[in-house]
Amino acid sequence: MALSDSVTTCLSPPVHYVICKLGFEKKDTYDINNILSENGEVCWQAVTEHVCYLESDQSVDYIKSIRSLGPVCESINLHFKSLTKEQFVIQYALWFRWTNYTELFLEVFDVLQYTQTTEVALGLMKLTSCLERALGDVYLLIGKDCPFLLRDLLASEQLAVVFGQAVMNVLKVFIGSPYGLNLRNVLWHGFASPQEIPVKYCAMLLFLTAGLGQLLQTYLLQTKCILVHRPYVIFVSLEELDVFPGKYLTISKYLNHETLSIAEELVKLSSFVLKTMLPFWMAALTAFKQSRYADCVILLLPQLEVGLRLLFTTTNQCPNRLLTAEVKFMSKVSYDLMLAKCLDNEEVNQLPAVLEEPAMASEFLWDFLNHQEGPRIRDRLSHGEINLETFPREVANQIVAFAITLLCRFSDVDMFAFKEHMVIKPLMNCASCYRSRFHPISRLKKQVLECMKSIHIWPELPTVPKEHIQTIKGLEGNAEASTLILMISEIISQLQQYMPQNCCSSDDPINSVLTERLLIELCDTCICTLYSPRPVLEILVVLRKISTQCHQVSEQVIASTELRYKQWMNKTLRSRQRHNYLRMLNSIKFLSPVLRFILVLITLELVNVHLVCRKNPFDYQQYLKFLKSVLQYTENLVTYTSPEKNKWDETMELTNKALIKIRKISDRKLMLMQLAT
Repeated sequence: MALSDSVTTCLSPPVHYVICKLGFEKKDTYDINNILSENGEVCWQAVTEHVCYLESDQSVDYIKSIRSLGPVCESINLHFKSLTKEQFVIQYALWFRWTNYTELFLEVFDVLQYTQTTEVALGLMKLTSCLERALGDVYLLIGKDCPFLLRDLLASEQLAVVFGQAVMNVLKVFIGSPYGLNLRNVLWHGFASPQEIPVKYCAMLLFLTAGLGQLLQTYLLQTKCILVHRPYVIFVSLEELDVFPGKYLTISKYLNHETLSIAEELVKLSSFVLKTMLPFWMAALTAFKQSRYADCVILLLPQLEVGLRLLFTTTNQCPNRLLTAEVKFMSKVSYDLMLAKCLDNEEVNQLPAVLEEPAMASEFLWDFLNHQEGPRIRDRLSHGEINLETFPREVANQIVAFAITLLCRFSDVDMFAFKEHMVIKPLMNCASCYRSRFHPISRLKKQVLECMKSIHIWPELPTVPKEHIQTIKGLEGNAEASTLILMISEIISQLQQYMPQNCCSSDDPINSVLTERLLIELCDTCICTLYSPRPVLEILVVLRKISTQCHQVSEQVIASTELRYKQWMNKTLRSRQRHNYLRMLNSIKFLSPVLRFILVLITLELVNVHLVCRKNPFDYQQYLKFLKSVLQYTENLVTYTSPEKNKWDETMELTNKALIKIRKISDRKLMLMQLAT
């Protein structure tokens, strides 16, 4: 029997006891009127008195507190069940406004009426993420930098000032502390199956959120502060997230239903799916069909983590990790560990090898979940940073398609028929050739090509007629510009042997080598992005800064050229400004090749960036110093070519010094491209 069939819970025995049994041990019936006044206000003292403390250090005794709060949670759950939707709205809707998402909490009330386990778990995940975001907004009434982790947020002095420490301790019993119920993490990391989350805890968090709203109103009235909600994160450049062919998942196409029907069959057959988690998978696919894209992704992400954890524990022969949701392991057995190069015992992690080369699953997961410049979907959803109502279908498309490919690839039965199906095969093909889009290496490639496109605009910029230039006396520098161009040609000739030969010509190095074609070919080179060592990442930081500065120079040249030309033609330039404009036009003659040369240089270094690990510490520091000197040059160029400075003549001397330094490094063969031979 497959492990996915035999596993009945992912909660270790202690955690299973805490979540599923501890809060049910006391059979007391608790009167709702003890904690709810006639006018609908939460009597916080009657709630906080159930929190117990250790005699040793007066910290929260989570076991006793959960046991004591169990009947209170049940009473609140029964109270909510006794209310109609209209009664609930009248009594509580006002107190959810502070969350900036009242509708979500009304939706959770609806879920409580039917107690469908999957919907309760989904409601809890959405409620906790929204609550965390709202608490962060409250924190910023007093504090400056909001803590990233929920447990740090709940432990902050700022929230204790607003709500009181006793109230914060109640919250910590349910969420935020790994010693309590830890409902948020247990669900978001995929440890709990639908039937393992008691509905009364969802009701309790709904109740506590309303009570927090009442306390906050009192605080705001007393301090005359205004609660400001941070704007939601908006996904930009959605086309960058378009990995899988959209037509196979688009709602308006008949193929959508066919694809999802096949996905439903795959869920039942794939060894990637734990049978106890099957309801989550089916609910996710249903949500996609109903255009509830945020719900779909919220349900799927923890299940992808569960499936990968199953593979991780099997391939690395550590089955105990599958059942871990305890304090010492909760934060470790997540995507970060599973996608790491080595285990915590320094042994090589076998999961990436199982995910095949190119390591599409690892690359995709790093791109969509971890890389700082990627969408970081799981972080942003779980911390409440995204507007759930406007969650883009394009993102959900990618997560669903990726999940389908994993379902197909990991199964105990013959999946050939599924893999070759007309709507599944394109997804499998896309997955197999996926390359990272948000690793610093990938971002630098994108930056370089965008900068080159900007420089290519220069020849099309409007310039004054040559006869106008000849009427201005005192214009010098043509000889200096020619000298600089000659120096660039000489350095290119030295480095040509390290470039693709089909992109080079010895007759005209400047125009034949410093081209967009060469950069495109170099950027098409496959460079390993998984597990980049620290020296590689440090070099990438500097290379990206150089590229950014080059682009800034280009944009400033374009803006200044267009403005000055317009002023020249309108005869609104003073004599000094006219001279300065013509100096700028003269400088462009060498600035274009020098910027293109730097782009080619840093791209060649990028292609060979992993060779930096061959350098000894001294040589590495010398190389880093050289790159930083190039960065300093480009930063100075940005300053000199800015509208405020307009120091065009000075750029020549600056460039001359930079080129001399580059030539020296080339002569000493200290560049990474020179290590490759």
